[in-house]
Amino acid sequence: QVQLVESGGGLVQAGGSLRLSCAASGSTSSSNVMGWYRQAPGKQRELVATIRSGDLTNYADSVKGRFTISRENAKNTIYLQMNSLKPDDTAIYYCFYRNSGSIRDYWGQGTQVTVSS
Repeated sequence: QVQLVESGGGLVQAGGSLRLSCAASGSTSSSNVMGWYRQAPGKQRELVATIRSGDLTNYADSVKGRFTISRENAKNTIYLQMNSLKPDDTAIYYCFYRNSGSIRDYWGQGTQVTVSS
């Protein structure tokens, strides 16, 4: 089992910034992929960004140039720096974790991000 603890959500005005954190513990591996999805009211969950071992990153087109995902391996923690936030970024942001070679995903409890116009 892998446990994920998220933090850093909140309310911010359009154009502002927030940083989300997600710490993994339990049966983690040095070879993994972690990342963030988000779900807005009435919409499907969508991928925001991922980071793999070796710091390979991937971003949704809607956040490229504004969001940056990074990791601190010693703490099994990833971060999502969100700049130039827009009201459309309002959603619950969920962290996920997958050990390489596994088909099982683990999810955090979600953290609310609200961007006011």
